Amino acid sequence: MLTFLHKTAQNIASLVTKDSSNSIQKNTLEEVLIECDIDYEIIEQILSHLPSKITREELKREFEMILKSQNAKKNEQKDSAENEESNDDFATRLKKSTPQNPLVSLIIGVNGAGKTTTIAKLAAHSLAQGKSTLLGAGDTFRAAANEQLKLWGERLGVGVVATKEGSDPSALAFSTIQSGLAKGIEHIIIDTAGRLPNQANLKAELEKILRVSKKALENDGVKRGQCQCVLILDGTQGSSALSQAKIFGESLKLDFAIVTKLDGSAKGGVIFSIAHILGLPVEFIGVGEKKEDLLAFDKNAYIEGLLDCIFPA
Repeated sequence: MLTFLHKTAQNIASLVTKDSSNSIQKNTLEEVLIECDIDYEIIEQILSHLPSKITREELKREFEMILKSQNAKKNEQKDSAENEESNDDFATRLKKSTPQNPLVSLIIGVNGAGKTTTIAKLAAHSLAQGKSTLLGAGDTFRAAANEQLKLWGERLGVGVVATKEGSDPSALAFSTIQSGLAKGIEHIIIDTAGRLPNQANLKAELEKILRVSKKALENDGVKRGQCQCVLILDGTQGSSALSQAKIFGESLKLDFAIVTKLDGSAKGGVIFSIAHILGLPVEFIGVGEKKEDLLAFDKNAYIEGLLDCIFPA
């Protein structure tokens, strides 16, 4: 079983012991999926296709269909060459990045979701792939966030572009990208202020940061590189994380999510909700505080891990 699903397994242990390890009753499965914090719309869809007594293989097929539907929703958006490029996964985008055509990652999320730590982990991942990396301290509302990012920059040996507290975050984003282009940086990661998705003024500011960032990548009308919006979600928040993602998605085209703190969550099913309802890929999961604790999300291993929780040996 995947380590980060241990708490999920503990959370549903009293339910799954009612059945054998070979099959599970439909009403028990409903309780289990609710406890895993899978959105009820998805639960209804799963149960509608299953008999009264369900085997592991039958449930596995349903789980696979739920995650496959994410790709179908994503492909519906593909109506231009630019959109086709934007449907690349993160690994492909990072591989394509060059000193002349960098990848810019705008990091979005509410306070407390683990944005700053995740930025450090993402930077460490980029460095491990041999990509030069630059950080932008775009949370200009919180001095502590900038100091934390500078500290991570020192630990990782990467540059950090920062400005004084209260400065225009769009200007900071522009300066960071221009600095990255001048230095031939391949991956530029920019923090943004933690915000609640229903704060209209902060959403408007985020839209401005994205516009300015794209403008910074242009040279005489020619696009250089690619800009992506990365949503950080706290895995311990369960369905409320899904609500945040929905509202952020109304004002921005989100490219993928990173789900954090899954090592401390008993709500391992939230990834299904993000993938199926939003059509938003989960590229990484955070499972600890160290820079190495960012794992590429493997949907097959995730499905098998959940099945191990539901059908204990």
